[in-house]
Amino acid sequence: MAAIFLLINYFNPDTYNKALMPALQSVWFVPHVLVYIFSYALLAASSIVAYYGLYKYYNRTYTNDILDLANNLVYVGFGFLSLGLLFGALWAKEAWGHYWTWDPKETWAMLTWLGYLMYIHLRYRYPNKTKAILITLAAAFIILLLCWFGVNYMPSAAQSVHTYSNT
Repeated sequence: MAAIFLLINYFNPDTYNKALMPALQSVWFVPHVLVYIFSYALLAASSIVAYYGLYKYYNRTYTNDILDLANNLVYVGFGFLSLGLLFGALWAKEAWGHYWTWDPKETWAMLTWLGYLMYIHLRYRYPNKTKAILITLAAAFIILLLCWFGVNYMPSAAQSVHTYSNT
């Protein structure tokens, strides 16, 4: 399939050759998106582990290895999420002249970051509260999904600088 699409693009480049708007031509745009997608993948994996851990917790077959795996995934994912926020701020400064504008997407990105930070603090402060820790991790993923998909359906998204089309 990839070869077919490459051949189509090679022989008919006007079909897919679209100029990006100036804000998307920044050097910070690609690292920002790649780092965020990677962090979302790791945090999604940690949430799958959390849901599995909750299942095991309620079936009384829970082991601490489950939470250790989720913890490692969250630490790496949170690091990349933090880099994504930083790269996004640098991109915003170059594209719009401000590091932070309280745009709905930016605000939900910060809420996502705070959700996972709350998980990290809860895990560190109360290591024996397994159920609360797993529920916090599952809830943080719901916030992440709202940030990724849900913001576009909110009324405030109409004025967002993160809206790049009319559809």
